[in-house]
Amino acid sequence: MREFIVEADGGSRGNPGPAGYGAVVIDAATGQTLAERAEYLGVVTNNVAEYRGLLAGLRAAHELDPAASVHVRMDSKLVVEQMSGRWKIKHPDMKPLALQASGIFPPDRVTYEWIPREQNKHADRLANEAMDAGARGEPWEPSASTAELDAEVSGAAADAVVSTAGPDATVSTAGPDAAASRGAASTSPAGRAASATSASSAGRAASGTPASSAERTASATPASSAERAASIAPASTSTPASSPAPASTCAPTPTPTTPRDSAAAKAEADVRAARVVATPGWGAPDMGAPATFVLLRHGETPLTPQKRFSGSGGSNDPSLSEIGREQAERVAEALARRGTIQAIVASPLARTRETAAAVAARLGLEVATDEGLRETDFGAWEGLTFGEVRERYPDDLNAWLADPEARPTGGGESFAETAARIAATRDKLVATYAGRTVLLVSHVTPIKTFVRLALGAPAESLFRMELSAASLSAVAYYADGNASVRLFNDTSHLR
Repeated sequence: MREFIVEADGGSRGNPGPAGYGAVVIDAATGQTLAERAEYLGVVTNNVAEYRGLLAGLRAAHELDPAASVHVRMDSKLVVEQMSGRWKIKHPDMKPLALQASGIFPPDRVTYEWIPREQNKHADRLANEAMDAGARGEPWEPSASTAELDAEVSGAAADAVVSTAGPDATVSTAGPDAAASRGAASTSPAGRAASATSASSAGRAASGTPASSAERTASATPASSAERAASIAPASTSTPASSPAPASTCAPTPTPTTPRDSAAAKAEADVRAARVVATPGWGAPDMGAPATFVLLRHGETPLTPQKRFSGSGGSNDPSLSEIGREQAERVAEALARRGTIQAIVASPLARTRETAAAVAARLGLEVATDEGLRETDFGAWEGLTFGEVRERYPDDLNAWLADPEARPTGGGESFAETAARIAATRDKLVATYAGRTVLLVSHVTPIKTFVRLALGAPAESLFRMELSAASLSAVAYYADGNASVRLFNDTSHLR
């Protein structure tokens, strides 16, 4: 069976920001580069770019030989651990990418290994070439790429630095993991071939052996000449996608902080923040990623602190107050850190469009509007406080509170009519944004109605929910018609 190495990487200049990936397919027997892939992705997160690089590398390997076995080497701990089955995939943008990657080759023919960044220079340079090309408004051109040459030159320079100190000195001061960081030799064809052959064999052996046993065997067995030549990491760093989790994995060698280190730290923070919309564990694995609606109520208007009815009736269309604009900036900053939003749809009213514009400016996205997301029409009650309505229209107010079919005074919109409108809008947007995460910028009644319908709660539950200005809620919609409320009235970004 033919064997390939896939080295892949991705990066984002801003996280999310202008991003790109690089991937290289190498013949494991000879170390020869067989294929290179790179692409500018637009604005996405660092982790999404890394997954896209993995996908491109696996697809390129599959095009070369669908029957081959593949050893994937990446410096992304997140991707390696998730694809090896040791870490759960909760980020809604990564799940479909991981699912696609796992379906290109049978799981028992793919192994994954974390490697230090220094050993992934070829793919890293391809990713940067793609981002540079995107910044110029051009596609990445394989014929103009110098990534392989740059990586080999850099690897040779690293070898020269190591050789001046002597291998024994490096090992004695840094311990056994220093051998892995010294593996710049693997950037040469022969070094990469030896490294991949030994590492992938170790991964297959580990798949049938408990981790602690495999580690003891590896530590007690003299290294082969190929292992010594390539200075590979311990066998426990490489495992098939379907194998049980080993007891430990190789940790990155500490290096001085660089802009890329900072980007990686921000990416990890994005993932942690996005866990507030955690995936429920009861869904069937073959349903694919849900359509996830992140529901953002607009920032404050002058009417908000006065608790006045402010719907979509008549000429009542207030803009954001100074406080509301500040709230919009804060939520925009929070959503940019999380890096999960792929599209923005807003109610056509002024306060929602202003809030959406602040977020869109941070995320580099366009804002679409949908009439279905507007607030309820409160008829003659527009601009009045609850007390003023009770004083002027007591019978109409009592009927409205008791019956979802009752309309506000003056021919406004009933809660039942609002619910029908929101249900139709939901179905349309779920179909449009299947498998994606979309920000819906709306109002109190529509957002509460999205949540109520997802829970199957009665209409009176609308009066039992508190929804603050500029708060975030989230609902996921699955292919089987079920929905899951993941977040409600989150205002942590305002504190």
